[in-house]
Amino acid sequence: MAATISTAKRRQLGRPVSIVGAGLSRFGAFRDMTTRDLFVEAFQDLIDHMDQGIDVEDIECGYIGNYSSDLFEGQGHTAPILADWLGMTPTPITRIENACASSGSALREGIMAIASGMYDVVLVGGVEKMTDLPTEGVTDVLASAADGLYEVPAGLTFPGIYGALAKAHMDRYETSLAHLAKVGIKNHTNGALNPKAQFNTTLLDMMERRKARAEQQGQPVPDWRDEMDFLNDPRANPWIAWPLRLYDCAPITDGASCVLLVSSEIANNFTDKPVHVVGTGQASGRPLHDAEELTSLSAAREAAAQAYAMAGVTPRDIQVAEVHDCFTIAEIIATEDLGFFEPGEGPRAVDEGRTALTGDRPINTSGGLKAKGHPVGASGVAQVIETFHQLRGEAGPRQVPNTNLELGLTHNVGGTGGTCVVNILRRG
Repeated sequence: MAATISTAKRRQLGRPVSIVGAGLSRFGAFRDMTTRDLFVEAFQDLIDHMDQGIDVEDIECGYIGNYSSDLFEGQGHTAPILADWLGMTPTPITRIENACASSGSALREGIMAIASGMYDVVLVGGVEKMTDLPTEGVTDVLASAADGLYEVPAGLTFPGIYGALAKAHMDRYETSLAHLAKVGIKNHTNGALNPKAQFNTTLLDMMERRKARAEQQGQPVPDWRDEMDFLNDPRANPWIAWPLRLYDCAPITDGASCVLLVSSEIANNFTDKPVHVVGTGQASGRPLHDAEELTSLSAAREAAAQAYAMAGVTPRDIQVAEVHDCFTIAEIIATEDLGFFEPGEGPRAVDEGRTALTGDRPINTSGGLKAKGHPVGASGVAQVIETFHQLRGEAGPRQVPNTNLELGLTHNVGGTGGTCVVNILRRG
């Protein structure tokens, strides 16, 4: 049942924490930029959009999510380098690594730093520069987040891992290739409304451009009638790891994200529209080879239970959510693990349009990892930024059409489900 959410001990923050500012770099492939360039861009975006300004010297501490600048760029000890480039030395800044949940975990550290009373103003962010390596190199780096003793030697890559999850979901719940395709169509539709997204275009527009290019080059023009025709054509959408195709996979992305956390008692010094952290949970799960089942991630269920208990809410109270759709099947599984839908009902919810921007449970309004992009170390905080803007009513053309929007949730997964961080945010 959807209450696969466990009975978690109700933990509470020592004092309330609020988000008062957010900054995001462009997401995409930027050959001429480094990790430090990307993070400076995100930080400058935060500074430029603070409602009442911020003096950099007032920031007391920082946590930066980064999966592997060591392997992607050959640069370790990233945090103090970023501190120097931001003009923040000698402020302590620490790098947090938890695979694709690195910045989600960094956010948790920032929340606890303020809740403990040690700091009042904390910068939290994430960054990844992935495109310096060829695709096979990126695949190898990401595979290091899987179990190197049992999974990697067996030849499992992340497309292969999530392909296995998709096949298991298909076998148990009659999930189809069409359901996966519809998730991709939805998220590209949302991403087309996001100026920071790597793919800020719809799949329909991509299809039409491919047809126009073929005609201009004097080649046979494909007879695709709609996005489903396009996605079902193996020439346009080749198999990556059955049953996943190219457009089921999040892209390789460069990007950075950051938010400013403060003690809620001083939030009004920075903005009249703070967003409060009312629930947070983090859990660890077994590697895929040792998991109890393949149609659910135990860490996600446990982290969600912790966050719901802290916030004193239930899944039905959540009005908008950003979930970790590194692959289209991951979004479907997430919506079930979070208790939004009963196990096996996630695909039906996609069919019914319930997860669309105008549905009753909007999911990945930013375009998700699938269209917005997935610079792995930055993704968790980027999810929080989208939710921050949605709750403040400033998401522009992708704003959820709900004038009573109050509660949002983020779900950030690392590795083969070994880490999951869930946060619940409330409009101030």
